[in-house]
Amino acid sequence: MKTMTIREVSVRFGISTRMLRHYEKIGLLSSMRREDYAYRVYDETAIRKVQQIIILRKLQIPLKQIRCILEGDRTAAVRILEGRLYDMRESTALLDDMKRALERLLELFHAESSDGRYPDFVKEDTIVELTKLLPLEKHHLKEERKMDHAKEMIEKGSCVRIVQLPPCTVAAYQYVGDEPEEKVGNVMSRFVCSSGLYDKKPDARLFGFNHPDPDPETGFHGYEDWVTIPDDMEVPEPLVKKQFAGGLYAAYTINFPDFFEWKFLTEWVDKNEKYQADYHDMSLSDMGGCLEEHLNWVYSAHMGWPENGIDGKLDLLLPVKMRSGTSGSGEPSSADR
Repeated sequence: MKTMTIREVSVRFGISTRMLRHYEKIGLLSSMRREDYAYRVYDETAIRKVQQIIILRKLQIPLKQIRCILEGDRTAAVRILEGRLYDMRESTALLDDMKRALERLLELFHAESSDGRYPDFVKEDTIVELTKLLPLEKHHLKEERKMDHAKEMIEKGSCVRIVQLPPCTVAAYQYVGDEPEEKVGNVMSRFVCSSGLYDKKPDARLFGFNHPDPDPETGFHGYEDWVTIPDDMEVPEPLVKKQFAGGLYAAYTINFPDFFEWKFLTEWVDKNEKYQADYHDMSLSDMGGCLEEHLNWVYSAHMGWPENGIDGKLDLLLPVKMRSGTSGSGEPSSADR
């Protein structure tokens, strides 16, 4: 049976390895392991399912509805697809009406009246009737997506915060190989529970970052987690104790697993008039000092990850400094890694 590695699937279908792992985590997809190979692979059935998921996502069908379709519930699939088609037909009809109204409006402005008056298109029955059913706001016509995107960027920008992370002591663990985020997270979760960290430090926080960054050829990478601990606390192997120097960061909250939002935060910083990126030595291959803070992670691990726990959100943290010529208290220090 033909199989493909997670990297091969990622490259072939243009989907991130992190998203593939997320599909597995929520039960949409499954992989297997060969005895002679350390990394997960996908068989022909799984590869076909990846293709199905991609097609349905491109048709803008939500993951929860995709699950119903892939589970073989024909009745549910028909209902979902009919609903999506109805939405598209409604949008298409509105778009057609808008196009016809614009064409008629253009005709009026092209035509020169005998008295040279400005066209009074409010009296034009065709335009009035065609625009009567068009929504005034919040519609989803294709022509308005660029404007909607610009509005969305402005709204997102208002949610970016500038935060000063204080110096702190952290327990760190790094893993390079398959499923690095999961492997590192499992080790940290056991440490939180066995050490009683939450009882000793209720304000403990967990940060993570790629280390090393994904290899351009293989796609394999590592991940490192830091959990803040009391300064005098000893940590067991394989964890190591480190000092984080803190610093100034642009912070933006996302839902898991919307890591594509890193692109937005990067663009926001690049265009900001007051702050600029303060990446450290890129040769370290650790996201240039960027961090992903898993909010409420320590508390959730302490509670044993209950099903009705706090919904997973993350802060994307990009190191910044004041642009030259702007007022401020000086440049922040970078992380001591």
